[in-house]
Parts: sequence; structure tokens; C-alpha cells
Amino acid sequence: MNRFSRGVLTLLLLIPLLLACEAEPAGAAWICDGDRLTAEVVHLGRDAIGTTTEPIPNISDGTSPGDLILLTWRGVTLQLPRTNNAGVPSYTDGRWWWQVEDPDHPDFRQRRSSIIQYICDTETS
Repeated sequence: MNRFSRGVLTLLLLIPLLLACEAEPAGAAWICDGDRLTAEVVHLGRDAIGTTTEPIPNISDGTSPGDLILLTWRGVTLQLPRTNNAGVPSYTDGRWWWQVEDPDHPDFRQRRSSIIQYICDTETS
């Protein structure tokens, strides 16, 4: 199966899932490396239950493992799952990494042969 066919198949499998999930309204936007980037959190995850009926404290800033973020940048949409790292939510697929610790300057990186960090600033109207 070629790359295009795999992409179409993946999209067809994800459409019902994305239509059924609850997404925060798009509106978070920045300028990253000179181009507009938008971010939309998609809530798919659930808090884990431990050996008792008490949830494992895994919710971070309203997100849980299994949630993902859709980043639209330079004509591409990246779907990055939430990590289980401590602190503010971060998202990665192993190549791309996103975290908004400072709302005016989120951290956006790409791993190639080295780490490329893109400078992001708040979008001004």
C-alpha cells in the first residue's frame, strides 16, 4: 500500500472518531517561524482508575492521556497525542513536540537529525 493510500485510509478511520469527540473551539493561534499556527485540543482520553475507586491524578489543565492536539501550520495538520509528562500538557508524536507553558510564546519543536525549535509569538490582529 502506498503512502497516499495509507493516508486516505487513516483519514477515513479517523473521521467518525473526530466527529464524535468533543473539541475545544479553535481560536488559539500564534505566528510560528513566520507562519500562522492554530491549535485545537481534542478530548478523547479519560482519567485512569487505580486499585481503588479513586482516579489516578492524571488530569493536567483539563486534559488527560488519550487527548490530542491538532496543530495546523503551513498547510499541514499535525495530530499529536498528549504525553504523560508532569507539568503543563505537552504533546508529541516523536518527531513534533508542542507545549504552551507561556501563552505568548509556546514551545514548538521538530526532531530531524537535530532538534529544530520554531519561535512562536502571539498572533496580533
